[in-house]
Amino acid sequence: MQDLNLDEVLSVEGLSKTFGHRRVLSDVSFSVGNGEVLGLIGPNGAGKTTVLECLAGLLPSDAGRIVYQDHLLSLNRRKDALFYLPDGILPWAQQTVNWVLTFFEKLYSRAPDIRARLAAPLRLEEVARSRVATLSKGERKRVLLAVGLLTPHPFLLLDEPFDGLDLRQTRDVMSLLRSESATGRTLFVSIHQLVDAAKVCDRLVLLNEGKRVAEGTLSELRTQANLKDGGLEEIFLALT
Repeated sequence: MQDLNLDEVLSVEGLSKTFGHRRVLSDVSFSVGNGEVLGLIGPNGAGKTTVLECLAGLLPSDAGRIVYQDHLLSLNRRKDALFYLPDGILPWAQQTVNWVLTFFEKLYSRAPDIRARLAAPLRLEEVARSRVATLSKGERKRVLLAVGLLTPHPFLLLDEPFDGLDLRQTRDVMSLLRSESATGRTLFVSIHQLVDAAKVCDRLVLLNEGKRVAEGTLSELRTQANLKDGGLEEIFLALT
């Protein structure tokens, strides 16, 4: 992991969300440093995707503030500052992968070298002529990651970026995300697999039953959990 630049770029204060009688998020607060990879971890149903959707403006929150670069983040400003890549979507299913990536290149007037840099770690040439609907889960994930990384947004929200990838592909994507953050891009990443989160993230936000239970580096989380050593799984169990 790179040395942390903890200049705060975004803060979430008291985020809450209820669906009917079910409280999904309860007073969730955390901060994101400029150019860091911040992991959002927790079990299924913890509220991770809801946090991302509220940040992206897809869901209205019931309470809370989102501050970006010292200003309240309006819905209009989010489309320029944040890009949200959901998990499990199937965009333009009948188009080829090449068509989708070319569309995003032209949409954001991106230089061809950006796509070329993504081609090897995401193995894009293997699927370039395939229709999106025919891709396997892992292939689709690689294409979606290329779409997100082709955007110019300084802040990316990525929901389960390693889901469906094998060990080698996960390693390559981790390296790619680290290189993105090294350029100053900020990544907020929801991850279900704790081993993956510990490897790629600078800091972590632990979410359980819609509540933030801890936030910090792996070392800081060990201190909060009163553990001398141990992995993220042991830390999470100790804190929840």
